Amino acid sequence: MVAKWEAQWFLTRCNFLTVLLVVAMGRDPPNLKCFECKFSKPRDSSMEGLKGGQLLKHFLNTALSLQSVHLASFTVYTDEASEPDFGAAVPSQSPSTPNQDLTVVCFHRSSGLLRAAFHSPGDVLIVGSLGKGQECANQWAKAHVLLLLDLQVVLPWQLSSTKVSSLIERISDAKDLKKLLRTRNNVLVLYSKSEAAAESHLRLLSTVAQAVKGQGTICWVDCSGTESRKLCKKMKADLSSKDKKVELFHYQDGAFHTEYNRAVTFKSIVAFLKDPKGPPLWEEDPGAKDVVHIDSEKDFRRLLKKEEKPLLLMFYAPWCSMCKRMMPHFQKAATQTRGQVVLAGMNIYPSEFEHIKEEYNVRGYPTICYFEKGRLLFQYDNYGSTAEDIVEWLKNPQPPQPQVPETPWADEGGSVYHLTDEDFDQFVKEHSSVLVMFHAPWCGHCKKMKPEFENAAEVLHGEADSSGVLAAVDATVNTALAERFHISEFPTLKYFKNGEKFAVPVLRTKKKFIEWMHNPEAPPPPEPTWEEQQTSVLHLAGDNFRETLKKKKHALVMFYAPWCPHCKKVIPHFTATADVFKDDRKIACAAVDCVREKNQELCQQEAIKGYPTFHYYHYGKFAEKYDNDRTELGFTTFIRTLREGDHERLGKKKEEL
Repeated sequence: MVAKWEAQWFLTRCNFLTVLLVVAMGRDPPNLKCFECKFSKPRDSSMEGLKGGQLLKHFLNTALSLQSVHLASFTVYTDEASEPDFGAAVPSQSPSTPNQDLTVVCFHRSSGLLRAAFHSPGDVLIVGSLGKGQECANQWAKAHVLLLLDLQVVLPWQLSSTKVSSLIERISDAKDLKKLLRTRNNVLVLYSKSEAAAESHLRLLSTVAQAVKGQGTICWVDCSGTESRKLCKKMKADLSSKDKKVELFHYQDGAFHTEYNRAVTFKSIVAFLKDPKGPPLWEEDPGAKDVVHIDSEKDFRRLLKKEEKPLLLMFYAPWCSMCKRMMPHFQKAATQTRGQVVLAGMNIYPSEFEHIKEEYNVRGYPTICYFEKGRLLFQYDNYGSTAEDIVEWLKNPQPPQPQVPETPWADEGGSVYHLTDEDFDQFVKEHSSVLVMFHAPWCGHCKKMKPEFENAAEVLHGEADSSGVLAAVDATVNTALAERFHISEFPTLKYFKNGEKFAVPVLRTKKKFIEWMHNPEAPPPPEPTWEEQQTSVLHLAGDNFRETLKKKKHALVMFYAPWCPHCKKVIPHFTATADVFKDDRKIACAAVDCVREKNQELCQQEAIKGYPTFHYYHYGKFAEKYDNDRTELGFTTFIRTLREGDHERLGKKKEEL
């Protein structure tokens, strides 16, 4: 139907025509929309020398060649003698709309021919000479009520009045949207009441589409068209409210995920599409308007260089619970000290900021640094502070007070045995039942549990018939043991029966420790390692690494350490990605345990400095380091982009043949 032209309206520029497109939305009486469009001299070389009806013929052939235009039959009226058979240039039949007629009226000297069009049952396209357009509209208005809209129509290489990125996919058909949601797993759809209503959003989303290319897809549905209106209703996009002009819906893995209700800004939408289930940006909180939000190293360096006022900067991670607890107090302090001190925040968790972490000794989150004239003076370490505490401290900033060194637990005496890398194995061989607590001196939970553990050890030590003992390992000193037993959090309990390790339930009190040692539960089987689990991940070693990867066109390899907490967090996502591509013989998701002795030389050769590290290989040759999102969505998007490139190249080769 012609109504689709309203969404996909391309015309050839000409220097003498005014075009009125009248779209009939009803029949008796018709509800009409009239678009008046003025043109300038043509820039298309293929149009040079065309005049009058020939030019009109050219423009109609261009417009009607669009796939979105579906029309049945056409009647052409013209007063130009040079083209009496103009109607022959236009397609005469389309099976999709057998009962729909289009009347084309062409006039240059008189508008009298318009009267002939009044009797036509279908939609009307009126083409007239410059200056005649308004006259045409006035005459038409005598018989029908018109909504006269000013619409700028552009060349075939441009899109109507709104400049839209080619990365934004325009959809009006339910089948097309269904197919797209089936093939793309991260889709944001803009539903608009009209093209004009979508203009500001489309400008913003055009820049967003470029930023998330390969990671997310953006679509646009203009709900004013006949077919697209049905689509919007089907997708439950409710734009019936007078004040509601657009809706943004997000779809993930082929299904509706959520209505986008975060800030409509470039940064917020990009962050959302890169992590649809992640927390909102800190700056989206209205209460954080007085906090300076830093996004890049360039912004960070510029702030240090140019800011004259004192600066208190919070380095944070979006997932950090302590950061989230402190943020409301920090932003309230920013408001109270506005104009005197600058309070800023920077998400320093992304791997691109590793060197900043090293430079400013960021070892945990949050880390709060105090600067004057760009120079770091000291850190602020009162992480339980309120806004009032921060404001009071800023009146007279002082470095943290040196802490009195604590006496190591091993030096305090008691009934707990303190083991080291050197004597651990011998001890568990000599004692048939050992409960070991792995701890860190700075760990608050460890300090809370320590007296309970000591008291239980004393009771067991005094029992004549007890064969069980309690032991402790400082994991910050005895790092070999910590790596060997994959200790990533504190305190961690491990139970050893005749030298073999078993899992332990949560035990935190003296009573529970004693009950467990008197009657240990039937030890469950040892926890299977990732390599021992049945997954689609290829676990490689130094002896088969090269040969295996040579057989795979695309291989994403995860170099990891079993004890590494970041690795543990990523493993489920990487495993799920491997399952997605398990049937594609050209793709491999592989892993290398760098802690295993036979893999250490390989990891050194591949320049692995930290865990996890991801490398992409093409037929066994290193191609690039993967630094995108460490989620199933990030991994699958990266690999799908590679495969889409393969298919495009294959298609071009077939065309050449």
